[in-house]
Amino acid sequence: MKKIRIRVERVYEVPLWLRIVIPIIAILVALSIIAIIFLIQGINPIIAYAEIFHDAFLTTYGIKFNVVKLIPLLLCSLGLSVAFKANVWNIGAEGQLLMGAIAATWIALFKLKGYPSYIVIPAMYVLGFIFGALWALIPALLKAKFEVNEIITTLMMNYIAMKLVLFLIYGPWRGTTTWKYPITDEFPAEAQLPLIPGTLIHWPSLLIALILVPVIYLFLKRTKIGYEISVFGLNPNAARYAGINKTKVLVIVMLISGGLAGIAGVGEVAGIHHRLRYPSSISSGYGYTAIITTWLAKLNPLLLLPTTFFFGGLLVGGDVIKIDLRLPSSVVYLFNGLILTSLVSSDILLRYRIRLLVVGEEDDKCHS
Repeated sequence: MKKIRIRVERVYEVPLWLRIVIPIIAILVALSIIAIIFLIQGINPIIAYAEIFHDAFLTTYGIKFNVVKLIPLLLCSLGLSVAFKANVWNIGAEGQLLMGAIAATWIALFKLKGYPSYIVIPAMYVLGFIFGALWALIPALLKAKFEVNEIITTLMMNYIAMKLVLFLIYGPWRGTTTWKYPITDEFPAEAQLPLIPGTLIHWPSLLIALILVPVIYLFLKRTKIGYEISVFGLNPNAARYAGINKTKVLVIVMLISGGLAGIAGVGEVAGIHHRLRYPSSISSGYGYTAIITTWLAKLNPLLLLPTTFFFGGLLVGGDVIKIDLRLPSSVVYLFNGLILTSLVSSDILLRYRIRLLVVGEEDDKCHS
């Protein structure tokens, strides 16, 4: 008697066209599910998507704000691409961004207040990188020394960073000229990042992000430590036998990842808000959205530019959802969650294939 058995097999070589097509299909599936939600709300999904696309990508206003959103997304995504390449799951870019914002505020309002901009601005970027990196170093050491799951530690440290910001703006850093609102005083002019005229695009942060795209790519592809990161990510046991130091890899990838998120935080407070305020105002979930953009780019730094631009448009489209469609802005997070779920699910299709095997009774006994 013949029997049908299902076997799941690992796929080691995936054609390039399939790696391109599958993520596109995954995004279309997510958008289709969201279209159903629009229909339930009595909204024509075609009109809704047309309005979001037009306002985010085809208007001067939309493109300007799209680039503003792109800057922190790109910086966080570049850092996450390094961590994820080593198969280290840094979910803490949100908290690391907030730590960079705290560092910039300390420099602007306390440590270097009154100093010229050519001293203050570089100092903010440097200290923002250091604060973000050190915040990421804690879960890296816990992972290296005690095998503590980095997903849990990085995620929990996001909440610690949020509470630290709240403590500062409600406590010792509350502004003296803000009518007791829980925000700091405004940064002096010397600590405010210069903008592209007519926009909110702080060009120093944009320039840093654009320069880092090829730098991170070459770092991962052309350096010894980049090779070690890739090997460690593919097979930690093989990496250990090859003499690759686990602690070194974990520390380096988390320092880079956290540091770049910290730079993003500097840009938000020194370039956009010019003060420290509520965590949700400083970051619109950039650290979490960066996880999606990094996955969509397949950890390739060069592909992060189009993916972050696309998701920056989705964030700008949140205004369309609120104003024109009269839906809560949280629908944007629904967008992000469904797209991430679809991408992760599609990645399984790339890594594995299902085969149906017809076997006889003797084969069945033999296998059992």
